[in-house]
Amino acid sequence: MTTTEKKKRGRWKSGESGNPSGRKPGTGEVAKLRNSIAKHLPAIITQLVTKAKEGDAQAARLLLERVLPPMKPIEQAVALSLPTGEGITAQGVAIVQAVAAGILAPGQGAALLTGLGALARIKEIDELERRIALLEAVKNDHN
Repeated sequence: MTTTEKKKRGRWKSGESGNPSGRKPGTGEVAKLRNSIAKHLPAIITQLVTKAKEGDAQAARLLLERVLPPMKPIEQAVALSLPTGEGITAQGVAIVQAVAAGILAPGQGAALLTGLGALARIKEIDELERRIALLEAVKNDHN
């Protein structure tokens, strides 16, 4: 038998599997670990509840984190008048002052400042387009 025949023998065609049906589900190590934990889950939870009742803060925290969804702040709509005609900087200062005074929640202030930053970039692009158009008009007048 030549070495070429030896290399070809036992090889699968491209795109074919040597085991088309594959490993049966639930036979891997992770699945075995899950099944093992699932068998003992009621006892684990009971023990955590007992420890939490005895004052174990970690057990209580673990139970509460898994049972109760995290609380998210609910922000109310606030009417805020921002200075006009003084530029974006003055508006940003007004937002920061409103947060400091407790008129706006910090999350609301951050969202407004982010929006103000996006508006500044849009204004910047508008100004650049205006300047380019003006330069092109001047260039065309000289030609």
